[in-house]
Amino acid sequence: MIYSVRHITAFRYQPAVRESMMEVRLRPRSEGRQRCLSFQLDLQPTANVMSYRDFLGNTVHHFDIAPSHSEVTVAAQGLVEVQSHEFEMDHGTWEDLDRRVAAEDHWEMLLPSQFACPSEPLQRFAQEVNWARRDTPHQMLTELNRAIYEKFSYVPNSTKVDSPIDEALEARQGVCQDFSHIMIALARSLQIPCRYVSGYLYHEPKEKDRSLESASHAWVEALLPNQGWTAFDPTNNLVGCDRHIRVALGRDYADVPPTRGVYKGEAQSELAVAVSVTASDMIAEDVGPASFVVRSRPVVAKPAPRRRDQEQQQQ
Repeated sequence: MIYSVRHITAFRYQPAVRESMMEVRLRPRSEGRQRCLSFQLDLQPTANVMSYRDFLGNTVHHFDIAPSHSEVTVAAQGLVEVQSHEFEMDHGTWEDLDRRVAAEDHWEMLLPSQFACPSEPLQRFAQEVNWARRDTPHQMLTELNRAIYEKFSYVPNSTKVDSPIDEALEARQGVCQDFSHIMIALARSLQIPCRYVSGYLYHEPKEKDRSLESASHAWVEALLPNQGWTAFDPTNNLVGCDRHIRVALGRDYADVPPTRGVYKGEAQSELAVAVSVTASDMIAEDVGPASFVVRSRPVVAKPAPRRRDQEQQQQ
């Protein structure tokens, strides 16, 4: 299937700010079953855009805007082909997984990270779902995927971009970013390499997906001994879905925010996001005005402004 992805991000400041610097991870990856056929990034105000690949192979575009400005709009347009996936019937045992982990280099996806780390609420949830090595890694992950889906309510804006997983664990509600971090932390506790995936989900009319169509999405990939990296989406209780479009991989959200930046000035900021993912036979040229707006908050800039002021949460 070929998908057209349109992602518009607008940062608005009152009063105007100056010297914005930003990096974005919005270009879909080309590897395995997925190919990015085309990609375009448009900015207002215009700026010189440069790019590089980070340590995990994600494409990072970055730019700076020196003059005073009250808004920055980043519009990304991509065309992506995702091929169907054939699953192995034999997913492998724990012994198979241990041998593969010992033979390969996945240490960064086994250690705790900024947002996927042990805590008392996580330990209590692990006991609740009987999280210990049994059956097979695939069966355990499938059960955990379903448990997070059933035991947590999906509530947009219920957490913040930098919220620890304890907030979602205590409230039993959150967004895809929170659910992915919970699953990653638990998978790593059993020595299953697990990574955070930033991207998009194509919403078919007949499916009952919980995640927002108008925002970017996040899920996880866990390493299975015979299957390789396999997608698990605890927000929507999906496994290995061909409707996922991968943009960036990381240890957790801290490695792969869609946007990250700083600016100088005192301003109240507002972030508006609009995302559209359409199948190739119904490509939309214009997704219209932003349909998902993050609550604004006052920000007083300091000599080294906080980076989170221009980050967008994955819902």
